[in-house]
Amino acid sequence: MPASALMIQGTGSNVGKSMLVAGLCRAALRRGISVAPFKPQNMSNNAAVTDDGGEIGRAQALQAIACGCALSVHMNPVLLKPESDTGSQVIVQGQMRGRLNARDFGGARESLLAPVLESFTILSKTADLIIVEGAGSPAETNLRHGDIANMGFARAAGVPVILAGDIDRGGVIAQIVGTQAVIDPEDAAMIAGFIINKFRGEVRLFDDGYEDIIRRTGWAGFGVLPWFNAAHRLPSEDAVDLALPSMTGDFHIVCPMLSRIANFDDLDPLAAEPSVRLSMIPPGTPLPADADLIILPGTKSTRGDLAFLRAQGWDVDLHAHVRRGGKVLGICGGYQMLGHIVDDSGGLDGAMGRDRGLGFLNVETRMASDKTLTKVTAVHCASGAQIDGYEIHIGQTVGPDCKRPFATINSIADGAHSRGGQITGTYLHGLFTNDTFRAAWLENMGVSSGGTAYSQLVEDTLDQLADHMEEHLDVSAMLACAAPVGK
Repeated sequence: MPASALMIQGTGSNVGKSMLVAGLCRAALRRGISVAPFKPQNMSNNAAVTDDGGEIGRAQALQAIACGCALSVHMNPVLLKPESDTGSQVIVQGQMRGRLNARDFGGARESLLAPVLESFTILSKTADLIIVEGAGSPAETNLRHGDIANMGFARAAGVPVILAGDIDRGGVIAQIVGTQAVIDPEDAAMIAGFIINKFRGEVRLFDDGYEDIIRRTGWAGFGVLPWFNAAHRLPSEDAVDLALPSMTGDFHIVCPMLSRIANFDDLDPLAAEPSVRLSMIPPGTPLPADADLIILPGTKSTRGDLAFLRAQGWDVDLHAHVRRGGKVLGICGGYQMLGHIVDDSGGLDGAMGRDRGLGFLNVETRMASDKTLTKVTAVHCASGAQIDGYEIHIGQTVGPDCKRPFATINSIADGAHSRGGQITGTYLHGLFTNDTFRAAWLENMGVSSGGTAYSQLVEDTLDQLADHMEEHLDVSAMLACAAPVGK
């Protein structure tokens, strides 16, 4: 039998589409259905490396875990990675295709529909059910021509849609009814029904509003989903979600929220440790003086965020932190910033130029045309613990401090330590998901791990999310809306 497909679209960005798809994927898997996630077009600097040697959005990686399947570039065939307010790197089927300014992307979208549909067809041969996630909102009528992310894809592929509204933002009746009012009738006909997401309080108080939406739209209602309190335990894709819950541990880790912060889910396992207090510091706020460790995270634009860091005065805070004896860890782009020079004379990571780094490590970075994009198994030099992670960067970093590497990958050195070990850099992402390594690393910091099994925590939370959706939504009716692919 051919695979079937169902699409979750939202009335806006950040209404919870990614989480809904993950929960629906896990619910389908528990029904014995082989299922895979798909997002035609994504915009995120939080990427994952796939088993077939490419990169996709982090949300699709989480959804693949929910499905119990391997990551594939075909789960997210178009990924836009913003490098500035007006331009993005374009990843097509896992590989960098080039760069586009925002004003040029509209004209380029139509050419991207072919690889999107090709990936959808390939993916549909691997599972019985494909659950698709939209992007933004179908009500953005100015973006409808050439659309590949929402109704443009749904119409081209013949995939029914369930529309999700976010009641936590307020105005959810207008969100859903207004969507129907402004989209084309042919687009509206693709919508099989709606759900209300992120409800807080007594659900019955919304009964009249729920019925009013049904009366005004004629769409089926699949339920009202209360706020899922455990959502923070799952890796997030959007920087807007970086307001992590307050931790009460004694070991204070501080991370500045860079303007192009990337792969920040590296920090999630640390946030789950009871001995750790993780603070994400927004722009305009100094780095706390009581920090034990400052982590400079990955970034899509090393030189751009180096300038941003200095504009915030965070370089001054970092130097004061180091003078007090505090430790610093740089990951990927953060590692590149810690050296003396970041040289991008070829303009491979943004505008051409060469900048002075922070000078904490005796290394220099030169951007190279080849992009490193691979899953790796490394060995932590200090503890001997294994690290199953990934690399996703351009640039090569060399210098005397590289003689004191952070880890080795097939006997090849990665990263660097300053003399005395106060400053550390590494290109390894995903390093803290390894429970044994994380415990050894924390012990080296003088901190005891709480014994958290992070991967199991994610699995358990996905099961809880599926339970939550089964309790409050008509999941069976939602899954029944799926239509055969190619019909």
